[in-house]
Amino acid sequence: METEVEIKSPADKFYNTFSSKAHTVPNMSPGNLHGVEVHEGDWESHGSVKSWTFSAGDFPATRTEEQTQSSHLRGLHYQWSQHFVEKMKEKVELDPENKTVAMVVIEGDLMKHFKSYKVIIKVIPKSEGSLVKWIWEYEKLQEDGPTPSKYVDFVTDLTKNIDAHLLKEEQN
Repeated sequence: METEVEIKSPADKFYNTFSSKAHTVPNMSPGNLHGVEVHEGDWESHGSVKSWTFSAGDFPATRTEEQTQSSHLRGLHYQWSQHFVEKMKEKVELDPENKTVAMVVIEGDLMKHFKSYKVIIKVIPKSEGSLVKWIWEYEKLQEDGPTPSKYVDFVTDLTKNIDAHLLKEEQN
């Protein structure tokens, strides 16, 4: 699964945010990310292990089935939990030459649904700004298990928030 987000920030600055300054990301997007900690290594090294706490949107808390009056079809109605917080521990793979950061998930909520889960952030320089490509590589635990599609909006918002923060820093 992939998504792309065009940004105005230079590729180096965006890449450096994830490759060596991940501790600043929660401040750039506090609605999405609640915290990040280093467990092994440091903020800048290939192979470091970090833990993230984040909210990737609303999740169904309960599901109820109701008979619709007009068509006699069953409708599924959801009550949404506004504050679903996820945790993830990941091992970082850095490729500075290609401005790519890969996060290989080794523990956390995602592993309830996936055998393997990797998120790749590739930042591509353009004549003006950059293109941020998010790539998900995953293997489900069960064939009918969920896909990580809910994270598309999450990473789009995150990318835009980081871009806005980096642009604001340039102006100061």
